[in-house]
Amino acid sequence: MKKGFAILAIVAIFILGNPVNVVAQDATTKTEQVAAKNSPAESVPVAADSTQATEETQAAAPAQEGGMHKGLKQKFIEGGAGWMAPIALCLIVGLALCIERIIYLSLSSTNTKKLLINIDEAWSKGGVNAAMDVCRDTRGPVASIFYQGLSRFDEGIDVVEKTVVSYGGVQLGLLEKNLSWITLFIALSPSLGFLGTVVGMIQAFDKIQQVGDISATVVASGIKVALLTTVFGLVVAMILQVFYNYILTMVEGMTNDMEDSSISLLDVIVKHGKNNSI
Repeated sequence: MKKGFAILAIVAIFILGNPVNVVAQDATTKTEQVAAKNSPAESVPVAADSTQATEETQAAAPAQEGGMHKGLKQKFIEGGAGWMAPIALCLIVGLALCIERIIYLSLSSTNTKKLLINIDEAWSKGGVNAAMDVCRDTRGPVASIFYQGLSRFDEGIDVVEKTVVSYGGVQLGLLEKNLSWITLFIALSPSLGFLGTVVGMIQAFDKIQQVGDISATVVASGIKVALLTTVFGLVVAMILQVFYNYILTMVEGMTNDMEDSSISLLDVIVKHGKNNSI
């Protein structure tokens, strides 16, 4: 439940973060329009040079004031909310899942060398129960695997090895949780973009059929929708793919760490088993 609430909170931050900026920009635009209407007519320059300078300044102002954020918002609107909104939703939910996995894997990492040393020292002082207490007090999948293996110490080294392997598979499944959903959004976002491309081209040909003539102005809107949806879908897929590969790298590193430390744990068990038999 805590992880679910964390994902919902991240999604809410992404969803509610942009409307505030949009409303503020709209309010600023309306204020500027009202001020322009209320300004006296005498403020308009008469000379030709002054008029040309004013037009150049006005043409350069949107590029300076808007920036990348305004440009992306404008292209998002031009692409059509019906097609761009699902792609944006794939980005938001996919990023939320990626952030959740990165936080979980970061908190699950353990210094296995130090843990093995603590287990060895605790076992030498207080037996297997003391070693199990060390594992119980340590977070992470490696400590959980060690605890399950040490709990089967009385049943023999073969049982301990099978327990470590079996519970290691369980912990690996927990590390890879929600990765299938991330791959779904990676595949879904460009698919939605291509679907918007097909629909946009159909709209362009419908307009050609209605007008009965081929011209750039007739097909421009449909082709623009087709291209924008494709671009945004591919960009979302690339962003999520980068996060997905980073998560896979973290999982592979933790998996190798679990395998190496499990072998070292078996050596510790064999060592203390021989000492107990002596």
